[in-house]
Parts: sequence; structure tokens; C-alpha cells
Amino acid sequence: MNESTAYGRPSGHETAAVEVHTPTPLTPAHTTPLMPMQPGTIPTVASVVLPDGRVITGYAIEPAKPGPVAAKPAVSRTAVNIALGGVGFLAVCGGLFLLTAFITALTALITQLIVLAAVIFGGWIAVQVFSASGHRGGGTTVNIRKAVIKRNKFYS
Repeated sequence: MNESTAYGRPSGHETAAVEVHTPTPLTPAHTTPLMPMQPGTIPTVASVVLPDGRVITGYAIEPAKPGPVAAKPAVSRTAVNIALGGVGFLAVCGGLFLLTAFITALTALITQLIVLAAVIFGGWIAVQVFSASGHRGGGTTVNIRKAVIKRNKFYS
């Protein structure tokens, strides 16, 4: 088997079968007769000579004229979006700054309340200790008795 026919390509000696397909026109459901109309102006016929000597003749096609260009706005949409994003960012930063200031003030208030409670409680303890010592000569009196334990019973 030849390499060129192995891939479905005919070599130079073989003939390939050619199928010709002819398109069938589609007919619309309701046909209206075509009215011949004359163009407003007679189109210009142009001829072009190719480098190999052939001449091609046809109608000259005028390039399509672009429509009027829309005027650009003074400021681009991208610049407006960036500016609005910056304003939003500043608003968020301001809110976050207020939130951190509030948390800092709340922390200071709680710290002051804890210190105040410690001072009041410490003063109350000091008053208890110093007022008890004024009754009997400067100290706490503890009475110790001789206790006897016999057969798991306590005798005083």
C-alpha cells in the first residue's frame, strides 16, 4: 500500500471519485413577482489587469462610509467608576475608624470600672481589718482548747 493512499489521499496515478452537489433553491411560501427596478445611477464598470495577463471586469464597489462618530464624553466611564470606588473606600475607612475608636473607648471604660471595683473592694477589706483590731489590744484572739479523741469520738 502506498503512503499517500494510506491516509486517504490519492497519489498522482490514481483517480479520485468526485461528487457534484447542485443546490436546490428554496421557494418561499408566498411568492411575489419581482419588479425590475432601474438603479438611481449607472454603476461604473472597472477592469483590472492581473500580473499574469488576465483581465477581470466588474462593477466598482464604493467603500461604505462610516457613520458620524459619537462625541466622547468629557470624562471617561472608567475614571468615573474609579472615583466612585475611591469615595466608597473612604466612607468604609471612616466607618472602620469610628468602629475602632468606639471599641477603644469601651475598653478604657471597662478597665476603669475594674480599677474602681478593686479600689472599693480593697477599701472595704481595709476597713474590716483595721476596725476589728481596735477592740482588744491590737490582734485577733484565738482560743485553743485541749481536745481528746477516743474511739473516733471528739471530747472537748
